[in-house]
Amino acid sequence: MTALKRMRTRNKVLLALVVYMALLIGLGVAYGSAGRNNEYQPQNEFKLDPWVKIKIGSLDLSLNKAVLYLFITCALTAWVMIYIARRMQDRPNRVQTAVEQTFDLTSNTITRASMGPHMAAKWFPFCATLFFFIWISNLIGYIPLPVNAATANIGVTLALALLVWISYHVEGIRAKGFRAYFRGFVPSGVESRAFRGVLFGIEIISHFVRIISLSVRLFANMLAGHLLILFMGGGLVVLLGIAALGLITIPVAVVFFAFEIVLIATLQAFIFSILSAIYLGEATADHH
Repeated sequence: MTALKRMRTRNKVLLALVVYMALLIGLGVAYGSAGRNNEYQPQNEFKLDPWVKIKIGSLDLSLNKAVLYLFITCALTAWVMIYIARRMQDRPNRVQTAVEQTFDLTSNTITRASMGPHMAAKWFPFCATLFFFIWISNLIGYIPLPVNAATANIGVTLALALLVWISYHVEGIRAKGFRAYFRGFVPSGVESRAFRGVLFGIEIISHFVRIISLSVRLFANMLAGHLLILFMGGGLVVLLGIAALGLITIPVAVVFFAFEIVLIATLQAFIFSILSAIYLGEATADHH
């Protein structure tokens, strides 16, 4: 033990690598390869089997694990906000300080920076709720539960994107009037009718693309993160049947897990909510 303490840091790192490689080789020799496992299907982890079938014509309203996760997220979001609001102190503790920082983020950086004071006061609850709902949903998606994150399901992210898309169009029409709102899709000063028609068509397409960009960005990032953790955390070992491979993949899974929780979960919630605020501000802004 004394000799280990006296060793240089470089030598300690080299010794750890030697021990790690010895374990890897030992596992490889002892267990070898059990052969490829064709019965294990990783995609089934994200399959939404109906628990309670509810169908109204062609509309499928069945209860499944994604619906359960939505209820968990809604309940947890509401509980956290109510719990903290009732325990506000003049001298805030660490939890209250963290909440106040996120409140400042949603109020100033996301909402007020993207729209005027009147619109910011009106739409702050909406933008803040989007941020906290997506953020909490992303975070609890990394807790080992028999369900998957709601935001890793395209149906959930598409519903959120459509909510934002409809909201900013309705607000724009309400603020400017139907004709004036759609007239603003073409920059002023364009005289050619043909060119104005082309620009209007491009703008219409760009607005529909926003639905795809909002929903797919959030869904794809969360799904990719879960798949990486699934494969590195043991899925690849089971598929290939090589036990020794776990010594390589599990440390990588831990790194992916920390990266997803610390950065990606928060970043994706921020991007979705700030884009929503930008679209709302743009729909009601005066065009010069």
